Amino acid sequence: MAIRADEMIDRRRLRRKLTFWRAAALLVAALAIGAGALWLSGENLAGAAGDHIAKVKIEGTITEDEDLLERLEKIRKSPAVKGVILSIDSPGGTTAGGEAIFDGVRRLAADKPVVAQVGTLAASAGYMIASASDHIVARKSSIVGSIGVLVQFPNFTGLMDKIGIQLDEIKSSPLKAEPSPFNPTTEPERAMIRSMILDSYDWFVGLVQQRRPLTREQVLAVADGSVFTGRQALEKKLVDSLGGEQEAIGWLATRGVDAELRVIEWKPKSGGASFLLSEAAARQLGRLFGLPDYGSDLIRQIGGERIFLDGLLSVWHAEKPL
Repeated sequence: MAIRADEMIDRRRLRRKLTFWRAAALLVAALAIGAGALWLSGENLAGAAGDHIAKVKIEGTITEDEDLLERLEKIRKSPAVKGVILSIDSPGGTTAGGEAIFDGVRRLAADKPVVAQVGTLAASAGYMIASASDHIVARKSSIVGSIGVLVQFPNFTGLMDKIGIQLDEIKSSPLKAEPSPFNPTTEPERAMIRSMILDSYDWFVGLVQQRRPLTREQVLAVADGSVFTGRQALEKKLVDSLGGEQEAIGWLATRGVDAELRVIEWKPKSGGASFLLSEAAARQLGRLFGLPDYGSDLIRQIGGERIFLDGLLSVWHAEKPL
């Protein structure tokens, strides 16, 4: 009988353990499903939160961001969104990336009032995107402007001469794959690139003229690459008012949006800002320079992702910390 009693006790203990682990497995599965749903449809959850003001952060180096464009389109179609705040903090990026997001914001603004709220910086393509909104609010000390376009390419010829490397190439025409970092730039090559830059610059100036209460001559006067404080930008009509999110909400109220509505951020699926430099690439670059794994964040903070930008750029960066 003693053996049977021990067996019964062991069985009960085993059942308790099985019950515990089954419950734990169900809890983990439920959490995984919930996390997956949140990751896959975070925008839908925001849309199901009732009437609200949608907030979209546009930060860091701008590229063609399909996730952001998809989010803007979902916001446009959401009946729960009554107004939109674009929170911008960007030095710019690729011209094509700025153009794509500009067009996405204009489609959104056709259906809902959109206000841009500038944080530290809205320069170059960042300002291009801000100008797509119906109203721009900036801090007194925000940095605004840098209207212009550039192309940058390295010249490795001096280094090649020092280490004894010579490049041989055969191509169909003199301007094919030029300018190249492996040979000095010729005047015809510079003229080709200059023509592209001036055409894109003319297009950029036209966008600002279209979106701001300025004549073309007034736009050209501020479109020399200069940056301005928020106070200076207000004087030059590059922004409409000074302040922060409350002032942005106040402007939305003038367009019939209830100022008491909650402001809900529509976040990207990845849970962070979109960068051309992936996390893995940033980490590998950090290791190359002897940085620990968190060095990828440091690289992004100092603008390392710009190393990987290509094509026409509309970007501003300070020579020295401000």
